[in-house]
Amino acid sequence: MSELTATQRLALIREKGRPTVRDYIPALFANFIELHGDRHFGDDAAIIGGVATFSGIPVTVLAQVKGRNLEENKQSNFSMPHPEGYRKALRLAKQAEKFHRPVICLVDTPGAFCGIEAEKRGQGEAIARNLMEFMMLRTPIISIVLGEGGSGGALALAVCDELAMLENALYSVISPRGFASILWKDATRESEAAELMKITAEDLMHFGVCEHIIDEPDGGAQTAPDLTAENIGEYLAEAVPRLKATDIDTLLERRYNKFRKIGVFAEE
Repeated sequence: MSELTATQRLALIREKGRPTVRDYIPALFANFIELHGDRHFGDDAAIIGGVATFSGIPVTVLAQVKGRNLEENKQSNFSMPHPEGYRKALRLAKQAEKFHRPVICLVDTPGAFCGIEAEKRGQGEAIARNLMEFMMLRTPIISIVLGEGGSGGALALAVCDELAMLENALYSVISPRGFASILWKDATRESEAAELMKITAEDLMHFGVCEHIIDEPDGGAQTAPDLTAENIGEYLAEAVPRLKATDIDTLLERRYNKFRKIGVFAEE
């Protein structure tokens, strides 16, 4: 495992050359067909979703889109979804439930978009509904944090049976910058916040939030995208059939208990 600090990982996962879901989806899945729209307001380019096959198994893929350059980032709102993105994801997840397809979520966002228009269209409600519906979804759900897993914007696609993280990924209730801004009223203390928050993959494995850490090559996924995709594929090749073969009521009970225990602690 990497010995990088949380601050170093934060810088690494924000590097421009780091692979995105536009690299991983074609490397991992066959026959991917993207589906659009939430059937209420419109389509959100910050989340793409569709149907594909993985090792011959039909799956539904939901993914948050970080751009590989400025133009792609502008198109995907810098991976900050609007409510229609979360509603699209839920629509496709319910479709997956109907056809008994496992859902694979690829998480990579600094957080949900907090603009006025997003709030007017029910950003909080859209995220909350995803949390509720994904908790009860009667099909296996696997979520993989690829880089940034920020706040409720990430959690809306991370209520799952199994959470995996790339080795240098971070997952937190708020971004380090947001943490510093709220706690100390000083966003420049972002690095200090990142170290205090315990948000690395190893931290979250220790807390029981994350079930699996996927290796990255030295220097991060950007140094060998194909190898990183291969490592993700090896994990999915084991996890998808195993969860698909598990009795759905057992899966739901485990999913419920997984989230009930988060944040539980004892003082001596």
